[in-house]
Amino acid sequence: MTTLNPASNPWHDDATVIGLVGIAHASSHFSQLLLPLMFPVFISTFGLSYSELGFLMTVFFAVSGIGQAAAGFVVDRLGARPVLFVSLLLMAAGCMAVSVANSYAGLMLGAALLGLGNCALHPVDFTILNQKVSAPRLGYAFSAHGLTGNLGWALAPVFMVGLSAAFDWRMAYVGAALLFVGIFALLFWQREYLHAEVLLHKQTASEGSTLDFLRIPVVWWCFSFFLLSTMTLSVVQSFSVSILQAMHQVTFEAATLTLTAYMLCAAAGMFLGGFVAARWPSHSDKVVATCMATGALFMALCGSGLLGGNLTMVILAATGLAIGVGGPSRDMMIRKATPKGATGRVYGIVYSGLDTGSAISPLIFGMLMDHGWYGATLLGAAFVLLLSVLLALGVGRRIVHA
Repeated sequence: MTTLNPASNPWHDDATVIGLVGIAHASSHFSQLLLPLMFPVFISTFGLSYSELGFLMTVFFAVSGIGQAAAGFVVDRLGARPVLFVSLLLMAAGCMAVSVANSYAGLMLGAALLGLGNCALHPVDFTILNQKVSAPRLGYAFSAHGLTGNLGWALAPVFMVGLSAAFDWRMAYVGAALLFVGIFALLFWQREYLHAEVLLHKQTASEGSTLDFLRIPVVWWCFSFFLLSTMTLSVVQSFSVSILQAMHQVTFEAATLTLTAYMLCAAAGMFLGGFVAARWPSHSDKVVATCMATGALFMALCGSGLLGGNLTMVILAATGLAIGVGGPSRDMMIRKATPKGATGRVYGIVYSGLDTGSAISPLIFGMLMDHGWYGATLLGAAFVLLLSVLLALGVGRRIVHA
């Protein structure tokens, strides 16, 4: 069960589509770190607890998750390109709202706008890639898609901390807003490469409902896999800087650099994973399970407290590499579970698991952080990632028997 896409395109056309979609994906991931990077600043400025800070991310990802499920239908009905443009402008608006915030409520508004802008990027991206990129190059397209997303994560600490040091945290958010507007201008200029056909037409009596895909069990197995695996990533994004400082007394700069290293290693893993996905497309579930199990082991080592500060930072960065390698195979796994003509809807529902996991995780692990259980936070994240291994293998079995 797959969507239609061209058998062969010129390399230039495929590369341009992949590059433009990658830039859009990078902006989405960039937006996800804009709030947690400033948690230490928000604590000193607004006197917030880790639970309150975690709830900001819950608002972001709750809005994004609900919006992503709905955005898949909007993309299938209206097309991917206009939804993409609106998303970028909403993220710019969210940054401006945070830049002028004088209270927790103001931060909440910014979080909601950023989440609303972030919500549509996965259904938009995969709709365009599946329609516009040649079939033999889809593995590489998914690799580049994941890689650019991780580069967006890696850019965020450098961008925000750099501007905050040069000016202040409010100007950093103004700079982020201008960056989103610049990306919008670039993609609007190259908009012809981003045109995707609207595949969802009026249903006849024999075609069934547009919601029929929700009855496919593997869709919900994929959703659950994303929910659990993303809970671990949310811990790294939201709390790794604070955990490293508390457990090993490393500097804020060193801890932030470790987060950047994690994202860069994940990006490198995505690059390698593209070759893995292209080489073993029929074993995507096993590749994903192996990578996630390795990542869970590394995360548990970091949470054990047995390693010193320097080695913990190295192992944590290596966790990103292990998980990153499985990224393209993960996307191939989802593609095999996608009915024809329902790309936006399926990716909207399945990838809303990312947002659901990211919304739940800060609430649960934020309470552990408030109690000072820093090692337990990482061990809990490792356990949840291990559970996602079972789900990945379950997805593989259900695709085979579909």
